[in-house]
Amino acid sequence: MARNPGPDASDGHPNTPSINRRSFTTTAIGGALAAAGASSARAEPEASTSPRPLPRPRMMQNAPTKPLTVAVFVYPGMVMLDLVGPQTILQILNADIHLVGETRDPVMTDLSLPVTPTCTLDECPRDLDVLFVPGGLMGSIACMKNQAMLDVLADRGAQARYVTSVCTGSLVLAAAGLLRGYQATGHWGIVEFLPLMGVTPVEARVVQDRNRLTGAGVTAGLDFGLTLAVLLRGQEAAERAQLILEYEPEPPFHKGTPALVGPERMAQMRAGRTWMDGQTREAALTAAKRLGI
Repeated sequence: MARNPGPDASDGHPNTPSINRRSFTTTAIGGALAAAGASSARAEPEASTSPRPLPRPRMMQNAPTKPLTVAVFVYPGMVMLDLVGPQTILQILNADIHLVGETRDPVMTDLSLPVTPTCTLDECPRDLDVLFVPGGLMGSIACMKNQAMLDVLADRGAQARYVTSVCTGSLVLAAAGLLRGYQATGHWGIVEFLPLMGVTPVEARVVQDRNRLTGAGVTAGLDFGLTLAVLLRGQEAAERAQLILEYEPEPPFHKGTPALVGPERMAQMRAGRTWMDGQTREAALTAAKRLGI
């Protein structure tokens, strides 16, 4: 995600006390005059206008582990929560996260909050610990038809340590041929279309098949992220991340899966998805033909 200029965190803590405007002005003017007198014979370098990155979580600032290299493919219509849940956990694990877009122009998410890619498809790193695709149905369908994106996914996924997705992101991985012959899951609304692209669907919160790791709909991104954390850094690191996030959900009611809401509610939900399901099926069949399935 695009980062805003961070606070002065020279001591490594994001909550360094601020000074008031009057004190700041006095100090700044005095410092400027002193600097001018001391360096009259040479020009001061121009101050950088680039935003300073926010500090990593304090527990990871002196992390002895080598940073993980992660590529997250971002696209218009992406569901923000699909991205930020896993991204937060990966950040805690000391990851260098590359947000990969077709261009570096901001992409609009489902919340009308833009996400700015940090690199283009051509600039995406090749030696990846994790390749990750978040979801967002209509955006995912567009990605399934985007040959440039599919080519890069297929290339990087062929050598990535882990190939992963959440929600409808599994449709995109499948369209790139990265889930053919694997078990996988996704949002309940799209799991039925995965077999069209050579995938064995599993209705589960998180599914691992060899080095493929897929999560179900949206909120499963946190469960997915913690499962991935165990694979990347071990259970102790994953448990520490869980504690930092205070993740121990207690929903006020239990109506979050097709099995829990029952057939009548699901029939109502399906009736409202007819057009979207048709678009998904068409994109999956087109991908299957391209993959020779």
